[in-house]
Amino acid sequence: MIKIEKIEELCKGDFVSLKKMYYTQDGESKNWEIAELFDSVAILIYNVDEGAFVLVKQFRPPVYLKNNDGYTYELCAGICDKDISLEQIAIEEIYEETGYKVENVAKINSFYTSVGSAGAKQTLFYAEVENKDRVNQGGGIDTEKIEVIHLSITEMEDFMYDESKVKTPGLLYAFEWWRNQAIESMVEQAEI
Repeated sequence: MIKIEKIEELCKGDFVSLKKMYYTQDGESKNWEIAELFDSVAILIYNVDEGAFVLVKQFRPPVYLKNNDGYTYELCAGICDKDISLEQIAIEEIYEETGYKVENVAKINSFYTSVGSAGAKQTLFYAEVENKDRVNQGGGIDTEKIEVIHLSITEMEDFMYDESKVKTPGLLYAFEWWRNQAIESMVEQAEI
């Protein structure tokens, strides 16, 4: 049984609040430091004309501290800091980061990230785009410097296992989801 004794705020930033939770678990007093983050959305984007996934590459300071490079390959994503639907946030992020204008996205799943330190919830979506849907070059807003990457299906497998390219677990999960959907589609076609 868990009993929360108190939660102490250590530091509050624009996007992260550091807290310390004091609690009792099965009669034993414990404490844990928590990085409280916004929940987020991430979108696996597939360009049907190119036969390629649309990813983003950007500099991440925490990764730089680990590898002196700091560039990551990620799904298009954004924090949930607006009072609109998750779907609408995803659609806005696609436009801002990649330059593609889409009307809708399909939810894949939700999961929690950084469970040992933050426990933020991420909702994963899927969107298909065509070349005609790209209305600008993307790159983010304000001071964001996002590079849009098109990764062909034939490159996906090697990319997934290339440890020299820093990527998130959510991206790998999304690729596995896409691969499973493709296999299911092939099986259905074979049964017809």
